[in-house]
Amino acid sequence: MVGRTESALRHVFHALGPAIAGVSSMEAVRAGLGALIGLGVASLFILSPEVDFQLGLYLIAPFGATAVLLFAVPNSPLAQPWSAVVGNTLAAVVAVAVCQLVADPALRIALSVGLAITAMSIVRALHPPAGAVAMTAAMSPEAIHELGFYFAVAPVALGTAILVLIAMGYARVTGRRYPSRHFEGVNSHGTADSPPPERLGLSQEELVGILQRYQQSLNVGVEDLARLIGAAELQAASHTTGPLTADDIMSRNLVTVGPDTPLTEVADLFRRHEFTSLPVVQEDDKFLGMIFQIHLIRRAREDALRLDRSFGAAISRLLDQGRRTPVRASEIIAVGMPRATPTTPIGILLSLLARGGCVALPVLSRGRILGIVAQTDLIAALVRESLPNPRQATEE
Repeated sequence: MVGRTESALRHVFHALGPAIAGVSSMEAVRAGLGALIGLGVASLFILSPEVDFQLGLYLIAPFGATAVLLFAVPNSPLAQPWSAVVGNTLAAVVAVAVCQLVADPALRIALSVGLAITAMSIVRALHPPAGAVAMTAAMSPEAIHELGFYFAVAPVALGTAILVLIAMGYARVTGRRYPSRHFEGVNSHGTADSPPPERLGLSQEELVGILQRYQQSLNVGVEDLARLIGAAELQAASHTTGPLTADDIMSRNLVTVGPDTPLTEVADLFRRHEFTSLPVVQEDDKFLGMIFQIHLIRRAREDALRLDRSFGAAISRLLDQGRRTPVRASEIIAVGMPRATPTTPIGILLSLLARGGCVALPVLSRGRILGIVAQTDLIAALVRESLPNPRQATEE
């Protein structure tokens, strides 16, 4: 009997404990700093911390809850611009209408919040802080009397839009993506084919069906679900491809260029070694970025359009050794690209190289390049893994 009681108590305590996966200290600071900057900038330059019935440009408490979603969970469907701006604004409109029709405070508050939730759900703009917007309006008859439906425009719509814009900029600066990506079937090449990792995966309709079946449409976006399923499949694939890592398959004898290397020399290295990419390094092999052959073509194309010349003339001019100021590697270098470490599993390498525009991955350790994993390296490794081991075949 005592054992059952203890088990039941542990179950209760476990059920009441944290349900959110732990986040790193850096991510916690990033989210808090974002809210500080967002609300701080808004209050310093646009929205007054004190009530302003003349212009309606003042902070309201629900903006704090909106900031939590925008800066702490920017991938949530509830935090996207449509949900935030439309949800808060629609809730304000509903609450103002209720305030003009219902005099009883308790009924006014309940109706405002309840009808706001219904309206937001219908237009697919559910935003939890909007419930607080409706309640704030219902509990502030003096503000509604002074501002009327303008309350939905300012402070609500304008204030929310300001926070969303700040969140977009902050996400870009801190390496996050906001707004979250929508599910798209168009690949990076602009053709009708789906991206390679998605061709054997689930369609958008199937993903939506999964979310609806498990009632998770408000918690996970379609794009996020697709990425999670893809990541899980690749992780599972790494279990079947064996313990191979980047260190096992990478090319180590590298041909590199410096940031000041002229493009004429870069093009000559491409021709001589039949490479499609070259790492750009400083002294002590400190990695700066990569140059791909497509970068030369793209730069020549841009010059042709800018100078109104043919492509052939532009590429000749770009690679002219007699130029007074030759174009250097640092001018066309790619820096925002996927990278690997020596311990990166082959399953993760497969995912990174399957993305459009990436034909080779630098393998780094403490900022220095150790090797390159090209698509050909990965294909060779996968073929080798798929073939039977001669020694095992002989023993069998």
